[in-house]
Parts: sequence; C-alpha cells; structure tokens
Amino acid sequence: MLQITKPIAFIDLETTGTNLGTDRIVEIAILKLLPDGTKTVKRKLINPEMPIPKSSSDIHGITDEMVKDAPTFAQAAHELKQVLDDCDLAGYNSNRFDIPLLVEEFLRVGVDFDMKGRRMIDVQAIFHKMEQRTLSAAYKFYCGKVLDDAHSALADATATHEVLLAQLERYPELGNTVESIHKFLGEEPIIDFARRFVMSNGVEVFNFGKYKGQPIAEVLAREPQYYDWMMKGDFPQQTKQKLTEIFTRVKLKGLKS
Repeated sequence: MLQITKPIAFIDLETTGTNLGTDRIVEIAILKLLPDGTKTVKRKLINPEMPIPKSSSDIHGITDEMVKDAPTFAQAAHELKQVLDDCDLAGYNSNRFDIPLLVEEFLRVGVDFDMKGRRMIDVQAIFHKMEQRTLSAAYKFYCGKVLDDAHSALADATATHEVLLAQLERYPELGNTVESIHKFLGEEPIIDFARRFVMSNGVEVFNFGKYKGQPIAEVLAREPQYYDWMMKGDFPQQTKQKLTEIFTRVKLKGLKS
C-alpha cells in the first residue's frame, strides 16, 4: 500500500505528437489519490487548436472530429490547475514527456503552475531500473493482466497506478511512501525538462550544441546574442523561461561589477 501525506496525481496525456515545443494535448486523464484513501478521476478531451496528424490518431484513436467541440487548454487550464494543486505527480515516462508538456501548456496560456515542492514519481524509471519494458509489458509482468485500451489516457493512467502498487509489493527497497520512492530514484541533474541545460559539479551548463558542457552564465556573458538566438528558436517555453532566469542573473551581475 502506498502511504502518502499529500495528494498524488497520476497523469497521462494523449497528444498531437512528441515535440515539447510545438505539440499539444488532445486528452488528459488524472487519477488523484488523497491521504485518506479517497480516489477521484478526471478525463478531458482538449481541442489542440491544430490538426491531429493521422500517425498520432492511429496510436490513440482521437481525431479532429472528436475534439472540435472540446475546450481548448486555455479554457480548461484553471480547472486542471485546481485539480492538481498541492499534488505530487506520477506517471509513466512522465518526467520526460507528460509533465514537461503539461507545464508547457500552462506556460503558453499564462497560467502559473508552480512545480516547486512537488515530487515527481516516474513509474517507467522504476521499471527500467528493474526490468526494462513498456507499459503494456509492465502491466502484464507486475499485474498479470493484459492492458486493454492501451493509449487511452484513462486506461494508461489507471494501469500506471496499479503497476506502482505492484512494484511496492515486489521491491521492498522502494519503501511505501512518495518520499522513499523519490529517494530511491534519485534526482536528475536537470534544469529544464527538455534537458537542454543540466547541472555539472554545481554549475549550470549547456547540454546540447556547440557549447555543450560549457557554463551557461559564461557563454551568455561573452556572447549575449546566443540568448537571442535561443529565444527566437523552436525551444520549449519552459526552456526559454529557465534561460531567461540565468540571463537575468548574468546581466545583474554585470551591472554590479
């Protein structure tokens, strides 16, 4: 049994694609658990305000026709934020995709979705540490059941919750709290969810391109036009937000020196 002291929300997204900077949510499912054992479910189709590629519809079954009368993310954002307020977040591959894309969507519509103080539990990370499989295989392996309706957001979110509970039974070293699971998985040294920036020996460095491995502050101090290039480029909004925070610190340091 998972022991929690604050709410935890298992989330799953279906989307127009996998690009954090340009793709959009078409369906979101949230399975929310409260410390008293209460469980609530929310599922919402979202109009992405862009065509859904056939290649994506073939995976999750959601078409333009199905979402044409659905709310846009801007219209649904405050309701979703309220559901997720004060929640730790969990999912399957959620640290690399679902949570970053959800944060992007909130940023695009100007809704403050604060990630400070939230623990993120990626069930895939546990699975890959232990067994190296997909969600359907994880469900069969841990739960002994076939995952029907795979790539239905609610089915995937529910299966992810069941897999985590089975993992807690199988691996005592995980403990049974969000804190113990989080400690087991460890913190990734990332700065932005797209992993363009990482921490290296306590210093913020680039994780891509010609300046990979170099301190961001040093690069921006000597080449401020690189900041302009990134801000105009096809990078996720959250990446640009973190870049701006660092660039602002560089400018303030320059003014004081």
